[in-house]
Amino acid sequence: MQERTRLSIWILILLGVMMGYFSGLFGVGGGIVLVPMLMLFGVDQRIAAGTSTAAILPTAIVGTVTYGLTGHVDWIAAALIAVGMIVGAQLGTYLLARLPRAALFWGFLGFLAVVAVSLWLVVPQRDAEIELNVWLGAALVAVGVLTGILSGLMGVGGGIVVVPVLMFFFGASDLVAKGTSLAMMVPGSISGTIGNARRRNVDLRMAAIIGVTACVASPLGTWTAQSITPFVSNVAFSVLLAFAAWQLVQKHLKSRRTAA
Repeated sequence: MQERTRLSIWILILLGVMMGYFSGLFGVGGGIVLVPMLMLFGVDQRIAAGTSTAAILPTAIVGTVTYGLTGHVDWIAAALIAVGMIVGAQLGTYLLARLPRAALFWGFLGFLAVVAVSLWLVVPQRDAEIELNVWLGAALVAVGVLTGILSGLMGVGGGIVVVPVLMFFFGASDLVAKGTSLAMMVPGSISGTIGNARRRNVDLRMAAIIGVTACVASPLGTWTAQSITPFVSNVAFSVLLAFAAWQLVQKHLKSRRTAA
């Protein structure tokens, strides 16, 4: 069994504050920030990913409640996406060794680039909501399946996909998209944490400290999201997407050097 890296409680608290704030501000799990930071402090990548998944659970719950209290969660849409994500995550792990990952990688990177640019051009209205019908419900399940597949193949969290998709293709406001995104993460985090715990790919001590601290910081991020304009929110989210793309490129180049 590999030796676990033990981080100072103050470092974990700082990471929790960062994760919670970004989660509340952008409607994402925060793993896109937490995983590379844990790895920077010497934590094994698998442990970092598993710990992030576990820490996301309390943060997502608090974020969902905070957005829900102001009416910015579409519960039906979140449930439909979550169902699709559960199926998609299984498909993603199945397809991991069967699809040309290079083409998928650059295609997904192109998707992030288009979304990042669109965020500067298309600004949703704050009072916009998702008008559900049978076809849109089926489309939301399909979005969940696609997001789950991408999560399994690329190791990305669902929030960076779901939030812009809900805004651009389903007519949601930025706040509804973020609140709904956090809500759909809860069942996925529970499932992922159980799986990682069975494989011993999670440090529950780190996850507990980071998760509890993140719960304190998450409402501040939500308050910030509600205080800024939709355009400023879009610009900030485009910066997050650029950071996510940079992280993916770094992992891709590292895997190629390892293979070589």
